[in-house]
Amino acid sequence: MRARFSKSASGMVVLGVIVATVSALVARAEPADRPANLPAAGETLTAADPPDAGPESPGPVESLGPYRNPLRSPGEAIPSPPDGEWWSEEEDLPEEATRGPPVLGDPADNPYDFAGERSVADPLFRYATPAPAGFTGASSVEPSEEQESSHFVPVEDRWRIGVPPWDRYGKGHERLDDYPYALGNVFNPYTQNLLKEDFPIIGQHTFFDMKVISRTIAMFRQVPTPNTPFESTPTPGQEDFFGNPNGFLFLEYYTLAFELNHGDRAFKPNDWRLRIAPVFNTNYLEVYEYGVVSPDVSQGRRRSRGFATIEEWFVEAKIADLSPDYDFVSIRGGSQPFTSDFRGFIFSDLNRAIRLFGTRLANRDQFNLIVFDQREKDTNSFLNSFDSRGQQILIANYYRQDLLWPGHTAQASFHFDHDDASLKYDKNGNLVRPDPVGIASPHEVNAAYAGIATDGHINEVNISSAFYYAFGHDTLNQLALQPVNISAEMAAVEMSYSPDWIRFRSSVFWASGDNNPTDNIGSGFDGIIDNTQFAGGEFSYWVRQGIRLAGTNLKNLLSIYPDLRASNKFQSQANFVNPGLQLYNVGMDFELTQRTRLVTNCNFLFFDTTKPLEQLVFQENIPRSIGTDLSLGMESRPWLNNNCILRTGVSGLLPGAGFRALYGSANGTVNNMFAGFMDLEVAF
Repeated sequence: MRARFSKSASGMVVLGVIVATVSALVARAEPADRPANLPAAGETLTAADPPDAGPESPGPVESLGPYRNPLRSPGEAIPSPPDGEWWSEEEDLPEEATRGPPVLGDPADNPYDFAGERSVADPLFRYATPAPAGFTGASSVEPSEEQESSHFVPVEDRWRIGVPPWDRYGKGHERLDDYPYALGNVFNPYTQNLLKEDFPIIGQHTFFDMKVISRTIAMFRQVPTPNTPFESTPTPGQEDFFGNPNGFLFLEYYTLAFELNHGDRAFKPNDWRLRIAPVFNTNYLEVYEYGVVSPDVSQGRRRSRGFATIEEWFVEAKIADLSPDYDFVSIRGGSQPFTSDFRGFIFSDLNRAIRLFGTRLANRDQFNLIVFDQREKDTNSFLNSFDSRGQQILIANYYRQDLLWPGHTAQASFHFDHDDASLKYDKNGNLVRPDPVGIASPHEVNAAYAGIATDGHINEVNISSAFYYAFGHDTLNQLALQPVNISAEMAAVEMSYSPDWIRFRSSVFWASGDNNPTDNIGSGFDGIIDNTQFAGGEFSYWVRQGIRLAGTNLKNLLSIYPDLRASNKFQSQANFVNPGLQLYNVGMDFELTQRTRLVTNCNFLFFDTTKPLEQLVFQENIPRSIGTDLSLGMESRPWLNNNCILRTGVSGLLPGAGFRALYGSANGTVNNMFAGFMDLEVAF
């Protein structure tokens, strides 16, 4: 049955709403500091309406503890009325009396001050702050604001926010378990560390990085080694021109690097960087023939040297942001490392330079423009000295990612090498500029390189390629005995496929040779300072070993080109009258574990032409076959990072007909060559 309301009933409801509204407005108009149930003007307090107790009075507020109003002195508490009594109108009610729990009181008397409208004294809401993970060091962030409300707790240093401990496995944090939020110390680089750029050392954006690196290289090698005349040889009566091939080389590098940089430690590039890295080296060489450690046979067959320098030092600053996607352009000046392409075919060195670099199109494109003013290298440690080399190098390159296929990167580059005419003997007494063959007269080399290179994958096939054309002028080539115009080419392609933990590789490398060393065209390709990571790279016998020939080098240490350059690739000049190279490679890489990779290679080596060799050694009809290079290498990261890297390998050369013609004994035989090395790098 539907309820029916009369007009009089409706009028009563409306009247009730109006009365309630007026009452609420009157209540809001009362003074805020008067207790809610104290009598208003003209009213009388009755026994049924006792006033609310203060925070220290007994009753429902006992759970608040010994709270004292911060606006009252510490020894003065809010008084309570006698038991069973209340404050009357005639008695003076203390001004400090509040209404019930403090959170309901006037903001001036409320230490929690949820409104946050006026400064209050402690106590405010506090909570325990656990220690941050890692070694944080002391914060240099000075407080800029004080806590004014229990709703908001200012935390100025956003890097040192603590995280609560978490016993993930309930085992009391056993040492062998991998626990998150582990506390660190200054000597542990694996957890967050102030010395490893994990926390700012100045303010919120300035970070410090310190690296201590030890690198130990030990190498046993067999290379063709000429003996000396009968009166000074360790094996008198020997008839063969080449003697004992054995030798041992030891290198120890200690690096102490410091870096200060300013940035956000995320996608945004650094605003500026300062870096300095002194390096100390000791080296030892032992061979079994005289005239190797020095042309002076009285120096014996052993050599021990040491050298120290500031190898790396530079200042870097960001010039501008190019887009909202963190694209930028920066400039860096000082001694710095740079490799000009994917595999180090043309230039890879650490030397004095000014570099302009940056990114475009959300980091899809990268560009570099760098000018080197080379410093002279120490002969035995290969570290930079403070003497000028008299060589300037200009390099410009541009990278484009995801060209044609996702994951496929292409690069276009230009190099220019200006090498002054100079006369230079290295620290061991060997002539390195000009090369000690032919005319051996100081000459100037101006060579330019234009090239393209790619690296990446096309679907499931990994591919890396390069092509370079070299052109320029040599004012007086030592083998051509005249000025030559440079015109030479180089090409390389490597393809690999990785169905699982095994990678199958195959590659081809070609550097043009000079078919006519006596004309005015230098068509033998040579790099500026290469460090080729191709066809086995450092594990390969051919790439790793330096092989001497007739007062110069058939090839240099850690170089792929048979360029007939003297002493070492750092101190000698590029030579474009050389035999060139054809290399055919097959190999397999095995990811044995997450820590260990096994590298195997087989290289079939041929001179592109032997005409320059025939002129150098005055011997006709030298075959093109160099031999077969077999190598087995292992790379291990026992801690799954770069703080400890062990590289070791063995390799050998099975000489071909051309190699036997150059280095054979009286009966034309050459023993197989063997080499092994160990390279251990440990870093903090």
